[in-house]
Amino acid sequence: MFTFSNKVCELSEKALITAKNEFDAIDAITEYNQQKMLKAFIDNGVSENIFAESTGYGYGDRGREIIDRVFAQAVGAEDAIVRHNFTCGTHTLTVALFGILRPGDTMLCVSGRPYDTILPVIGITKNDKNMGSLADYGVKYEEIDLENDELNYAAIEERISKGNVKMVYIQRSRGYKLRHSLSVAEIKKVIDITKKHSDAVVMVDNCYGEWTENIEPTDVGADIIAGSLIKNPGGGIAKTGGYIAGKKECIELCSYRLTTPGLGKEVGATLGQSRELFMGIFNGPHVVGEALKTAAFTSALFTLMGFDPTPAVGETRHDIIQAVRLREEKNLIAFCQGLQKGAPVDSFVTPEPWEMPGYDSKVIMSAGAFTLGSSIELSADAPLREPYAVWLQGGLNFHSAKVAVMFAAEEVLKVNSTED
Repeated sequence: MFTFSNKVCELSEKALITAKNEFDAIDAITEYNQQKMLKAFIDNGVSENIFAESTGYGYGDRGREIIDRVFAQAVGAEDAIVRHNFTCGTHTLTVALFGILRPGDTMLCVSGRPYDTILPVIGITKNDKNMGSLADYGVKYEEIDLENDELNYAAIEERISKGNVKMVYIQRSRGYKLRHSLSVAEIKKVIDITKKHSDAVVMVDNCYGEWTENIEPTDVGADIIAGSLIKNPGGGIAKTGGYIAGKKECIELCSYRLTTPGLGKEVGATLGQSRELFMGIFNGPHVVGEALKTAAFTSALFTLMGFDPTPAVGETRHDIIQAVRLREEKNLIAFCQGLQKGAPVDSFVTPEPWEMPGYDSKVIMSAGAFTLGSSIELSADAPLREPYAVWLQGGLNFHSAKVAVMFAAEEVLKVNSTED
């Protein structure tokens, strides 16, 4: 089959033993969420005839209507929009932001600076004027920094209690940072503080976090959540798309931004995409479980190799992302090049660092996905700067992803042994 050094095989077996308790906990969460999803399908009468293609205006498309109800039930929301024509997670978040916010409103981000691609949407980065950002439309922006990589609840409460905040925005995942991803319990604390002092809308960027716990932010009072279908909820089957879920009045406003005021969710041809979207969200909880096992195995393996993963072994996970501090540039490059060798697509490609637009240092990426840019399929990427950490995510099934991670470990060991 595959040939690895005795060292990597030995460490791999130890890593599996180390991660056993975490695997058991992941299995329990996966089973709960998969049954929750199955119940949503059954309760809403999913049937073969709703997979039919609609064209033109898409009036009366039952598949479109039912997938919204299925997804809303699965995440504990009143309503949802699940569409193939959301182009990416950033687009989905943008539709939600522009759907809720109006000129003169204040958006307060309480989880520090959001990740790079959302900054031009807000309008707080260079050269983003007159692009149609929120700032261009008179929406104000404020943020509260993390305190020791934790939410600063005191500062959040102080600011919200002063009033004049229309939206409290929370980014659940870490982005290119080494802080932990936010749990639903932490998000609930922010929701409780917000609702105690105001009627501000609480919006959660839920990307990478879906199905990693038994509950979602909408289960505990978030007004709106949004994410991409080529991340967790699409199960590696959806080719594109995104979702917005939450309170009915919020979803209605977002639907007017997605299509047009007055029409909202009543239009939008599915163009034969319904079957894949239904299959994707149905398989989502299971695939997320496989990705979480891949992350837990990676953490255990690279801990045994003497590196510093985060989350650490046994630490509770709230998204699928696994970061590993590799300390040196050579290790970072070796990791990504090794992981690529275990990809089902483009395994022969050798990733190299490059000047990626929008970043202030070179970036290296490893990905061999059936769907371009799919983050639920195994991939890793990182900017080449200290502490030379790599961010790994995904894995459609653990048994193949394990091989790729072992290739990454092999290359890291090799690049160090040749220089000793």
